Amino acid sequence: MRSDRPNILYIHSHDTGRYVQPYGHAIATPHIQRLAEQGVLFRKAFSAAPTCSPSRASLLTGQCAHSSGMLGLAHRGFSLNDYNQHIIHMLREVGYYSALVGEEHLSKEPNRSGYDQVSKVEGNQAHIVVPAAIELLNNTLPEPFFLSVGFFETHREFLKPGSLRDAHYSLPPAPLPDTPQTRLDMGAFKASAGVLDQGIGAVLEALDAKGLTENTLVICTTDHGIAFPRMKCNLTDHGIGVMLIMHGPGGFLGGKVYDTLVSQIDLFPTICDLLHIPYPAWLQGTSLLPLMRGDIEQVHAAIFAEVTYHAAYEPQRAVRTNRWKYIRHFDHHLGPVLPNCDDSPSKDVLVQHGWKERSRPLELLYDLIFDPNEACNIAYDQSVAHVLEDMRNQLDNWMRATNDPLLHGPVSPPRGVELNDPDQMSPSDPRHVF
Repeated sequence: MRSDRPNILYIHSHDTGRYVQPYGHAIATPHIQRLAEQGVLFRKAFSAAPTCSPSRASLLTGQCAHSSGMLGLAHRGFSLNDYNQHIIHMLREVGYYSALVGEEHLSKEPNRSGYDQVSKVEGNQAHIVVPAAIELLNNTLPEPFFLSVGFFETHREFLKPGSLRDAHYSLPPAPLPDTPQTRLDMGAFKASAGVLDQGIGAVLEALDAKGLTENTLVICTTDHGIAFPRMKCNLTDHGIGVMLIMHGPGGFLGGKVYDTLVSQIDLFPTICDLLHIPYPAWLQGTSLLPLMRGDIEQVHAAIFAEVTYHAAYEPQRAVRTNRWKYIRHFDHHLGPVLPNCDDSPSKDVLVQHGWKERSRPLELLYDLIFDPNEACNIAYDQSVAHVLEDMRNQLDNWMRATNDPLLHGPVSPPRGVELNDPDQMSPSDPRHVF
């Protein structure tokens, strides 16, 4: 029997940022493009953290990473404070059936989140995840359902470039120099993005074949920026900018494009509003439905993001407005924390040219109108001292409002987590167990 309440398909990738076709990149992702043309695309969507587990935790609990407790990577031992804050538990109370296929990245233990059904698959690559997701849909999931379909793509290691054209003629992402190594690396990313797109397309086609599309809210997104140097695990837009495309009930139709700032923590309250159910007490986001109805033109005046741990400790926080970005580091590590950058040919280029010896300022301020690539730090420019002070205050107020543990000094790792030393070169170097 068809439910009055919409199904929810949360379909998500690893490390894709906004590097897909509908955001203007020369990366062929026709299925994602079609979804954007039929649904709603958010040009300025951001993750709450540029690291895997913290960003996913924020989306699925509707709160910033340090409030949820997910300060680092789940597979290295970090966890949520309370897995009952996962959205599936609220949905279960109003009759939803929950199912998971593929990547989740919220705990070491299988199904600690508490899904009603978890597909037993050996791996999270698209060629494994897609058949399992289609089988679930074809076997008629109880409705209404919340179905999470998580792809490993476009995490490293990438596939080989699909053609010499991609190997030779790709443009590396903006923070990187144009070299044969970085072009080849970007060509490999394109190959992985193509596989991701095919996987997303196959799941959406199965949804349509079962006649479920009209009554399903599709949320298509990723966890954070792409796994290149100065992107993933960084609080610039290259690290926290994500694709967010939605299609379905609630006004998420018609090929609309929005430029207002939105955060992934806004998805939980949006679902609450769509289903006409009260917000749990812990929510920190803002519903997108008033935007869809035309009641408001702006969701946020500012969004916030954070890093505490990735492979190594690198505490930093950021606030972003339409024009300005302010980033503050809370440790005194003098240079880059290289274990927090995935190994790659692009990383090799920067390391060979002395990246490890580069200094790292404790405060950064960027004017996103004149410096959209966040390349020129103007935190010490007296002509914008008033802006710096305002952004500092906004960040401080948010940290106090969310009881950020950094307010009380360095954040100690929980017992049992695995971490790299910040002075190491690679996340694959020997780890310390705390």
